[in-house]
Amino acid sequence: MRKFLTRLLVILVLLIGSYVYWKYYYTYSEGYRAGLLQKFSSKGSLFKTYEGEIILSSVQSANNIALASEKFFFSVTEEEVANKIERLQGENVVVHYTQKNATLLWRGETPYLVDSVIPSHIFKGEKQ
Repeated sequence: MRKFLTRLLVILVLLIGSYVYWKYYYTYSEGYRAGLLQKFSSKGSLFKTYEGEIILSSVQSANNIALASEKFFFSVTEEEVANKIERLQGENVVVHYTQKNATLLWRGETPYLVDSVIPSHIFKGEKQ
């Protein structure tokens, strides 16, 4: 009986560990998003996290005004990246993100974690 309970406990720990890894640490997708960095702030009651918002425009008018757009909400965990994003507020940027299956309190409000950012004119190879 003791052998059975030990094996059952090991299997349960492995299953729970696998679920926690898949839910909170497994990278579901990763990629780039480009748009206007509209908002970036540090917020939270218990854990302060960096949260941002990019406007992704699909159709622009002749005056470079976004006509059809959606918002991309993201979180940042690294302070260095957060400082870089704060300096680029109001500009068109390209961010690299990883998407997790779920969020953790200390990691941010969204499953999208941005790990790098560059101004879009540099990403396209244009001169300033």
